[in-house]
Amino acid sequence: MSRKHEAPAPKVAVVGAGSWGTTFGKILADGGASVVMWARRPELAAEITESKRNSRYLSGINLPRTMTATTSLAEALDGAEQVYLSIPSQALRENLADVKPLVENTGAPIVSLMKGVEKSTGLRMSQVIEQVLLCDPSRIAVASGPNLALEIAREQPTAAVISSLSPETAEAVARRARNRYFRSFVNTDVIGTEFGGVLKNLIAVAIGIVDGVGYGENTKASIITRGLVEMTDFAVAQGAQPETLQGLAGLGDLIATCQSPLSRNNTAGRLLGQGFGYQDVVKQMQQTAEGLASVAPVLQLAREVGVDMPIVRQVKMVLDGTMDPRDIAPHLTTDDDQPQGERTQNDQTGGGGALRRALQRAFDQFRHGGRGAAGDRP
Repeated sequence: MSRKHEAPAPKVAVVGAGSWGTTFGKILADGGASVVMWARRPELAAEITESKRNSRYLSGINLPRTMTATTSLAEALDGAEQVYLSIPSQALRENLADVKPLVENTGAPIVSLMKGVEKSTGLRMSQVIEQVLLCDPSRIAVASGPNLALEIAREQPTAAVISSLSPETAEAVARRARNRYFRSFVNTDVIGTEFGGVLKNLIAVAIGIVDGVGYGENTKASIITRGLVEMTDFAVAQGAQPETLQGLAGLGDLIATCQSPLSRNNTAGRLLGQGFGYQDVVKQMQQTAEGLASVAPVLQLAREVGVDMPIVRQVKMVLDGTMDPRDIAPHLTTDDDQPQGERTQNDQTGGGGALRRALQRAFDQFRHGGRGAAGDRP
């Protein structure tokens, strides 16, 4: 009696073999996919394929046997059912020029793993993808959430949000991007999901600065709390749903990025707070801190919609060298000396506000497996 042949694992491609790209490749492989990474450097591609390691970006982590890598973009993308992009946001446009002819005749979803805005245009990553690839926006998805790469690579349980204008695309990607330690929820608020990932980086830089200066938990808690308001005000003005900023892509990512020394943006801020200049910080960072490049375009977008962002504004002043890091105190800025109500969201005061609802929402998501979260559906 002949043995039935198992169906081959679906092929997915990950463009970019840094810490997050490699980690997401591991997530997909552990979820049952055959993953081909595209790496720029031959030695890195060889190490992933032959040794199942990425010692530069994920030291000590063993990669699944179903992960390989190549320096050939055509080889990586050929036959891929889904394509994941994980490259520095400021290099996305030029890399997409090479990706375009390889995916334009396929229906494969294109998934952004990046958290930044293009410096020259202020466009979100999904907008850059749509503009360069000239593809239907319903084919594009974005992934975001409290996702520190090394913790996930060590298989510590976490969750993320997959967002697309098309519920079918979001759900198809979420089914692929899940395994025993990684859970994906879905929503259709691409604007809120992307800006949540961008804005929390800027708040994390601020937290790093005050940490580097030596300020304590009161200062950091104040900035995180006011930071959530700032993030929500900005994202809603851009067309996002406020609930998204209270979910995994907003509050969840904000907490993880602000409190962890694994956060690149937190680390960059800490170096700034210790007195290093911008160029020195860039030299010391072995990986890209997306928040540093996003400060100026986010402030420009905020000015265009009339949103005040004191935290981000003071971060830029520190970056520009016009403010001593010890003087950073965006949570103390007010229009005048009169006591003010604690506006927590969209001009609301008191009565619980955004933070209480956000904390309850995050708690419900993890306690009930998402059933308490109307915006991010499993």
